[in-house]
Amino acid sequence: MTQIPPSGAIGRQSASARTGTPKAGPQDDPRAVRQDVRQPCSQAGPLPGPEAAGTGGAARGAAGGAANGAAGGAAPWRALALVLVGAFMAVLDTFIVLVAAPALQADLHATAADVQLVLAGYQLTYALALITGARLGDRFGRRRLFMTGMALFTLASVGCALAPGAGGLIAARLVQGLGAAAMFPQVFAVIQVLIPAGKRPKAFGALGAVIGMATMSGQLIGGVLISADLFGSSWRPVFWVNVPVGVVTLLLAGPFLPETRAPRARRLDLPGAAVLTVALFLLVVPLVEGRAYGWPLWTWLSLAASVPAFALLCLVERRVEAAGGTPLVRLRLLGERPFAVGMTLVVLTYAGINSLFLVLSLTLQDGLRRDALGAGLVYTPFAVAFFLTSLLAGRLARHGRRVLRIGALTGGVGFVGTIVLALGAGAALSAWELVPPLLLVGAGNGLLVTPLLNAVLGNVGPEDVGMASGVLSTGQQIGGAVGVALVGILYYGALGGAAHNDTRAYGQALAAALLLNVVLAAAISALLPLLPDAARRRAQAPPSRA
Repeated sequence: MTQIPPSGAIGRQSASARTGTPKAGPQDDPRAVRQDVRQPCSQAGPLPGPEAAGTGGAARGAAGGAANGAAGGAAPWRALALVLVGAFMAVLDTFIVLVAAPALQADLHATAADVQLVLAGYQLTYALALITGARLGDRFGRRRLFMTGMALFTLASVGCALAPGAGGLIAARLVQGLGAAAMFPQVFAVIQVLIPAGKRPKAFGALGAVIGMATMSGQLIGGVLISADLFGSSWRPVFWVNVPVGVVTLLLAGPFLPETRAPRARRLDLPGAAVLTVALFLLVVPLVEGRAYGWPLWTWLSLAASVPAFALLCLVERRVEAAGGTPLVRLRLLGERPFAVGMTLVVLTYAGINSLFLVLSLTLQDGLRRDALGAGLVYTPFAVAFFLTSLLAGRLARHGRRVLRIGALTGGVGFVGTIVLALGAGAALSAWELVPPLLLVGAGNGLLVTPLLNAVLGNVGPEDVGMASGVLSTGQQIGGAVGVALVGILYYGALGGAAHNDTRAYGQALAAALLLNVVLAAAISALLPLLPDAARRRAQAPPSRA
């Protein structure tokens, strides 16, 4: 599911202003900060030196370490490239299995329920463990968690590829989701800690491009691998492809990915982790499974039960913080406007992105008679537009909210164009006719997603970056699940009992479903003025002494 920027440190009030710590002193030595951020860490505990000196030193430590990372030449970008491989793999495996579903069902003699668990099991464990994975990275080291997650993901991919039956495949997919949850939040933390503040928009641009490409290339790569039927292995190469990539990444991460951890990381908040897992389980399971089972009573009861579960989480986290512990989710951060508004926008954005992929894939394959590879080729121009504008958005960060507005507007126009085309063409609708409006959607999403990720994390201090990364990743997953659930109701409601290859009916269903995307684009545009403008805050910020 696609993830999820104004410049990272732009407009952030200095830590010394917040805490009253002196603006000068030994803790401000940039060389010492750089050493502390990048030194290998072999044991849990706070970093020594300036980052352990207090809140002010911690904030300057991360910012200074990132700024001085530029002096190291390509080292921060080499580290970023490594963690982006993990991000690509984690997102890709959400979508590549969609293409393999018919083949694996036939080969393993699996039931429809088995296939649903193969698809949903990965998403469930991935979504449930993201915040915990982020906090473990804070405590034990982000490189350590990234490598642990990559190793688990790679081994689970081997298990998936060798699975003799549906049960073994489902179990391996659950483990694969846990590995992805350990990897993915570390990407955001690495960007915030190692990349200089002025370069973070470009880093988030690269992340946005990678997420977009992984999301949209899953169908294409899966189609190619299954069509090739390498050595008569049918669907299994969609998992084998992860193995060499994972092994190479692990070999390179040891020497080339610096170790970092939160300034004051303490032991994991186990009560908070337990309550959060239950609350997310009650929320995410019905969203992921509800449509497939026709929204039975248990799905609604589970959604209702998630409300008191999240209320209990707030109570538990307040008590942990009051007792001097480190809560899994720091509630005060959720009350800060930049983060709260940004997270709302992330949920809305990913609801639109994931819902589009669902209905477009169904329309292309079931309604317009494209095979998996042919449908993937239709996605290619969309993916290229997303990739290019994601990179461009990093260079346009100085324009602040205007880039986000243009992205939301461009995407909205693309959705409206797709609706008009689908309704106007009727039974004559062809797959390639959808490409021009989809180019607008891809370009708009590239301009929107990339700055948005940085906007959410840009004002987060180093002590909260891991937690914020986990919350952001979880918001992406929840937004995607909500979008898929809502669009499924609209799409299948409009489709009714239409037969496969009924182009007119599928075009009308696509148009009905994309009304949700138009509404989401309008809601995003309406909320954007509430997001602090990074360009204005940067202009008002005092010049840096770094």
